[in-house]
Amino acid sequence: MAETEQPQLYLITPPEFELGRFPETLARVLDSQEVACVRLALASRDEDRIARAADACREVTHTRDIALVIDTHVLMVERLGLDGVHLLDGARTVRFARKELGEDAIIGSFCGTSRHDGISAGEAGADYISFGPVGASALGDGSRAEDELFDWWSKMIELPVVAEGALDAGLVRQLAPVTDFFAFGDEIWQHDDPVAALGNLVAAMAEV
Repeated sequence: MAETEQPQLYLITPPEFELGRFPETLARVLDSQEVACVRLALASRDEDRIARAADACREVTHTRDIALVIDTHVLMVERLGLDGVHLLDGARTVRFARKELGEDAIIGSFCGTSRHDGISAGEAGADYISFGPVGASALGDGSRAEDELFDWWSKMIELPVVAEGALDAGLVRQLAPVTDFFAFGDEIWQHDDPVAALGNLVAAMAEV
């Protein structure tokens, strides 16, 4: 990656949000920085709830020509007019998703900390690979995607890579030279002013 080329921004929605308020907040955040993609990542398993959230977010993202993908739910992508799916099981369902959604859909694959899973997902047809968590987290077994993984990937693999999970300004500075995207979720939404929180993380990229 060229020294002047900063990673792109990828936003992850909160796992739960108010339909009456969040789309306006999302719009303000998207208007504050150049964002490449938004991921709808609801904890809910209620189809109607997910569909209404997708409709609300799609109106905001597509007006701004920003891609909207959804966690996991391959079969909801076309019905909801979304741009693709973000899979959480490494390479296991990439081929199925590609067959269902066609060549134009965005298919991303979260591969935790596994280089092998990342390579397998890429070979199966994923458009990008996501590794994480990057920072310390009580989630899962406490494993972290280390700097070395991103450094190796950026040198050896052409497929875009996303860094996500428990990011802070220090980690952003460290990883900016070796990742293609930063995915921010709780890192901004848990603040009273998500616009300012995102601005601080973007500023950290420029400090490399």
